[in-house]
Amino acid sequence: MKTYIHILTAAFLILASFSEMRAKTPENDIRFAYDVDFNMNFDNREYYRSNYSSSMTIFGARLTPSIGLSVNQKKDLSHKVMVGIDIMKDFGASPISPEIAGAGSPETSSSLSNTKLLREMTICYRLHKQGDRNDMMLYAGIFPRSAMEGSYSEAFFSDSLKFYDTNLEGILMKLRRPKAYFELGCDWMGQYGESRREKFMIFSSGEGKVAPILSLGYSAYMYHFASCNDVHGVVDNILANPYARFDFGHLIGVQTFSIRFGWLQGMQNDRKNVGTYVYPCGGEFDIEVRKWNLALKNSMFYGTDMMTYYNNTDTGGYKYGSRLYFGDPFYRVHDEGETGPGIYDRIEVCYEPVIGRFLNIRIAARFHFNDFTYSGCQQVVALRFNLQELVKRRR
Repeated sequence: MKTYIHILTAAFLILASFSEMRAKTPENDIRFAYDVDFNMNFDNREYYRSNYSSSMTIFGARLTPSIGLSVNQKKDLSHKVMVGIDIMKDFGASPISPEIAGAGSPETSSSLSNTKLLREMTICYRLHKQGDRNDMMLYAGIFPRSAMEGSYSEAFFSDSLKFYDTNLEGILMKLRRPKAYFELGCDWMGQYGESRREKFMIFSSGEGKVAPILSLGYSAYMYHFASCNDVHGVVDNILANPYARFDFGHLIGVQTFSIRFGWLQGMQNDRKNVGTYVYPCGGEFDIEVRKWNLALKNSMFYGTDMMTYYNNTDTGGYKYGSRLYFGDPFYRVHDEGETGPGIYDRIEVCYEPVIGRFLNIRIAARFHFNDFTYSGCQQVVALRFNLQELVKRRR
C-alpha cells in the first residue's frame, strides 16, 4: 500500500509542477507526457541434451506505464522527464499453501501474489537534439534497456537477460548521422554493501556505411565486478567485437540478405584468485535472409570458451556464473572437461508480421549445436506494444 501512495504522490507532484511551469514559461511548449510499454514473452527451452543451460519455460508479461513532462525548448531541442512503474509477472508463479509446499518454502511467500508485482520505479530524463545531419539523444536515470540500438552479439547479452533485466541505471548517449550510428553508456548494477557487490558496465556500439553494400562496426563493454564487505576480490570482464556487414538485399529483391563477419575478443582477470589476464577469442559468422517478414538466420562461432571463469567461485565460495557473464551460455563452447577451440552454431527460423509500428509480434524456433552435436532448442512467441510508436505514427 505504501508503494501505491508513493506512486500517486509522485504523479501528483509532476502534474503540479507541470501546471506551475506552464504558467511561468509561456515561451516554451510544455506538455503532459505519457507512455505505456507492454511485453509478453513465451520461451520454451528444451536443453536436456547439454549442460550449458537448464531446460525451462519462461512465460510472463511486463507492463511499464509512465507519465511526465515534455518541453520543446526550441524547434530542434526537446526535454522530457518521466516517472513510471515496472510491473512484471511470471505466469503461474503464485503462492501455494504451506500444507502442500511445506513450512518455510519460498513458494509460500506472499511476495508472489498478484498484488505485489511492482518491481521498481523508473525515473528518466531525456534530451533530444535534431540537426540537419545529426540526431543526438541523451538518457539519464532508470530507463528501458530498449533505448540501446547497437548491434550486440548474443555473447554480450542473452535473450533471457533482455526480458528479465529490462532497465538500465545510469546514462546513455546516442548519435545518429545519415550513414552512421554511435552509442555510449554506463549501467551501474550494484552499490557497495554488506553482501551486495559493487559492479558497473561501460558499453558502446557503433556502425557506419562505407559502401552501398558494406558497413563497418563494433560493440564492446568493460564490466567491473568488484568487492562487497563480506566477499573481497575484483574480476575484470572486457569484451570487444569489431565486424564487417554486407547487405545484398536491395540488389536481389528481398527485405534482407545480410552477411556479417566479426571477431570476439575477451580480456578477463580474476585479480584475487588468478592475478593475470586470460584472452578468450574467436570468429563469428552471421547470415540472415528475410522475405515476406519470414527470416532464416544462422550464427556460427569458432573459438575458445568465452566464459573462462563461469564455473569458478569467488573468495566467499559463490559461483560466478551469470553474475559475471551476461551472454548466452552456449558460448562456453564445450561441455565440462573439454578444452581448446570449438564450434557453437545457432539456427533460427522466425516470422514477424507487420501489424503496426506500435506492435511487434515474433514467432521463432531456435536450434543450438556445439561441436556439431545437438544441444537443444527453443520455441518463442513474443509480443511488444509501445504507445510512443503509435503516437509518432499519428503525428
